[in-house]
Amino acid sequence: MAKEIALKLKVGDTAPAFTVATSGGGKISLADYLGQHVILYFYPRDDTPGCTKEACAFRDGFADFKKKGAVVFGVSTDSVKSHDKFVEKFKLPFTLLADEDKQIVEAYGVWGEKTFMGKKYLGTNRVTFLIGPDGKIKHIWPAVKPEEHAAEVLAAI
Repeated sequence: MAKEIALKLKVGDTAPAFTVATSGGGKISLADYLGQHVILYFYPRDDTPGCTKEACAFRDGFADFKKKGAVVFGVSTDSVKSHDKFVEKFKLPFTLLADEDKQIVEAYGVWGEKTFMGKKYLGTNRVTFLIGPDGKIKHIWPAVKPEEHAAEVLAAI
């Protein structure tokens, strides 16, 4: 079940800037996408059941996001190598950001305590941010159901 977390950012805030390595061996900066809607969806791990469902939902709706002029980025703390395997295995048409130093997950407040099978640990919470063309946060989804989520985001653009 999706659990809502307390976030440090709110709608109307300027999205924290970043430059990061990507799947495919590139590097991007958020500033490169001013003037476009940017979907930053944070997920815990490449190639795990919920993360795969979420990624495939964004994949399946990708043409619709593109028609609306939006770019989609998946963000996790996995390596570029892990991202490349995930992209290839599921034919993901969008870029994954490799936040190995946790700079982005911490700036967006999605890194925190989680519980799985009674054990507490630190990890990435499943949260999505819609950043407007002006660089400000337009919408935040702090509780995400992986299968339905891409459709919710598309409806909000």
